[in-house]
Amino acid sequence: MITADKLALLTNMPAVMLTTAIQQAGYKKDKFKTAKFVGLTNRGQFCYNCTFRDEFDGNDVACHVFLDYNHTTDSVTADY
Repeated sequence: MITADKLALLTNMPAVMLTTAIQQAGYKKDKFKTAKFVGLTNRGQFCYNCTFRDEFDGNDVACHVFLDYNHTTDSVTADY
């Protein structure tokens, strides 16, 4: 079960928390400027619309980040 408090956290994660999650997934240089929860996927993943600064041209780029929550271990994994 996902508690109300955990659901509130999983749907309101700031960019810095998503940066930590994506770096733990192996994307060590990635760093998000913004993050906005957009919904749940059909697979039950929490989907965020994020932006980051492109290192080559300096422009902001949008992407989607998907979080999987494991209630057994109370952990989150992130991927694109």
